[in-house]
Amino acid sequence: MSGKELKSHVTEEQFEDEKDRKIGNELREEADKIEVPDKLKPERIELMLREHTEQKVKRWKPIYTAIAAACCAVIVGGTAVGVQLDKKSDSNYTASSKEKTKSKNTEKAAAGSQIASAKDYDEVYDYVKAQEESQSVQARGGAATYSAEGAPMDSSSEKAVASSDTASMQAADSGMVSSDYSDTNVREDGVGEGDIVKTDGKNLYTMYNNRIEIVNIEKQNMEQAATIRLEKNQDIREIYIKDDQLVVVYTESYYGDETDSYSYRIVTTAEIYDVSNPDKPISKGKVTQSGNYNTMRVSGDYVYLLSDFNASIVNGRDAIGEYVPSVQGKLVEDSNICMPQYVRGDTYTVVSSFSLKNPEEKVDSKAIFGCSGLVYVSKNNIYVCESYYNSDDSDVTQTCIRKISYKDGILKAVGQTRIDGTLNDSFSLDEYEGNLRLVTTVSSNGDSEIMPLVLFGDSADSEIAKQEDTNYLYILDEKLNELSKIEDIAKDEQVYSARFIGKTGYVVTYKQTDPLFSIDLSDPKNPQIIGELKIPGFSEYLHPYGDGLLLGIGMDVDDTGTTTNGVKLSMFDISNPEDVAEVQKYVMEDCYSTNVTYEYKAAMIDVEKNMIGFVAYGENTKYYIFSYDESGFKCLFEREMTGYGNVRGLYAGEYFYLVSGNTVEKYELNGFKKVDDIVL
Repeated sequence: MSGKELKSHVTEEQFEDEKDRKIGNELREEADKIEVPDKLKPERIELMLREHTEQKVKRWKPIYTAIAAACCAVIVGGTAVGVQLDKKSDSNYTASSKEKTKSKNTEKAAAGSQIASAKDYDEVYDYVKAQEESQSVQARGGAATYSAEGAPMDSSSEKAVASSDTASMQAADSGMVSSDYSDTNVREDGVGEGDIVKTDGKNLYTMYNNRIEIVNIEKQNMEQAATIRLEKNQDIREIYIKDDQLVVVYTESYYGDETDSYSYRIVTTAEIYDVSNPDKPISKGKVTQSGNYNTMRVSGDYVYLLSDFNASIVNGRDAIGEYVPSVQGKLVEDSNICMPQYVRGDTYTVVSSFSLKNPEEKVDSKAIFGCSGLVYVSKNNIYVCESYYNSDDSDVTQTCIRKISYKDGILKAVGQTRIDGTLNDSFSLDEYEGNLRLVTTVSSNGDSEIMPLVLFGDSADSEIAKQEDTNYLYILDEKLNELSKIEDIAKDEQVYSARFIGKTGYVVTYKQTDPLFSIDLSDPKNPQIIGELKIPGFSEYLHPYGDGLLLGIGMDVDDTGTTTNGVKLSMFDISNPEDVAEVQKYVMEDCYSTNVTYEYKAAMIDVEKNMIGFVAYGENTKYYIFSYDESGFKCLFEREMTGYGNVRGLYAGEYFYLVSGNTVEKYELNGFKKVDDIVL
């Protein structure tokens, strides 16, 4: 089937699947995040429907076209605001770091770089007000810059370019699962993450609409053990299971009454259930904090809950709870508000911690103020990264990075820095032996071009304007001081994927061919590019697959780099990083994307059991499982998905379970013979 023919088969039903639902939510989130002056608002925009996905920065993709065609702009208060699909915009017109005001309360990084704490709530109010005034200038067709004190200066000749964030997303470096049941594919090995389906080997825990279903899988035939129902205004986001403690994360929306039509808030709650008796789950307590759910992490017995809170001053300085977030019903103390490197802001990344053993007692909290951004969590630290666009301060795009350490629930502001370029996703940075390694794509500042969207089989070359991008690699020490840098990696190309494995980094860039660079990082002060493999197409996700192998999932492209041929599985031999080779590839010619492209948690990759599972989209939506050996990839399982829910594949013991919406199917791992199913 040709690309043209495939277009006609993209049905309305396919828009309902997980991929399109997520894209729709992301577009709605863009509208939620855009803050315009109050006089342009007929009412408060609902700050909700955030889906934590991993976005790509400024590139054409052979997917998302149908949704983008219907949602090419977001209308806010009667004003059309263009949205770049592959770039999340918070309309945060970021000022120079020179403009940052000094705070009396500071948590000092060892190197002297500082994360300033708020002096008081009045200072926070002034920052939000400065942000609104900046946007008011933009709405009048001008641009705003700021003095060192943060006072806005109206000038039609000076530029302030909107900051945008790439939301987060994450998979274990080893790619190995040693237990008798599979776990979520996580970003950092040893750091737990929530997902839409979990198992402890005895039961499946799956979320559907506003309920969690517990399904016993110990017998041949599955049995529904219990249902946890939430209220109608509660939206379940993710779940996590550990030691018979089930963490359920959900959001709630609250609206003002007739006397306060502008009052609107959204909160995130983590509620813990004792499921030692799965037939009768018992709520043990909950932690609630301001903002829309971002992500969660679990380390030891402690849960770290992250949400994004949008500040508003529409009801004035006295309405503190509208521009300062709360945790457990109490405002975050000013000393725990981490101020940005510039003098305005309107969004927080709120981080709180609690113990699974005592869930109602908050251990600690921080509110990272400025503009919510990409989050990467290592074994010891949380990094919040904001894209930074200011042509007066820098000729190129930049990223502000703030580092928060965590241990046994205690959070501490460590330091901050700013580097050139923007991050593709959370795999573009990695902590190793105390150092932070990053790869960024550097573009000329002020380039707000919206890239065209091209369907499978179409040519992108004629539609894409010439880009003048390049790529940098940074290594920063524990204090976020620069140890080394490699500039101008693959000029006129962009980072499509990256993976750091021990002392070697692998980076895929793309324009017409797919260069896979291998970088020796053994000497943090002197990294060296030691290998470069050029093949047609590109890998959007990289995953270690045992000793000396690296799995790539992406798209196959013809030799001209202009026409996609289908989804491609690649296996790279990286046993010698100086001579990397693509030893096998498998092209799924009727498919134009996979769910792994935007949600790494959707991948089921297990080296010991030799299984690579994911959803692929084409004329139909199907779940596939592949194996790999020296002769190549082999398709072991293929199942068309007819429902509209999220899809996950996982195993426990000798059985594989396919979960889609409210349906669970059970198969033998040996041969994938279906043995049972249940509708919940």
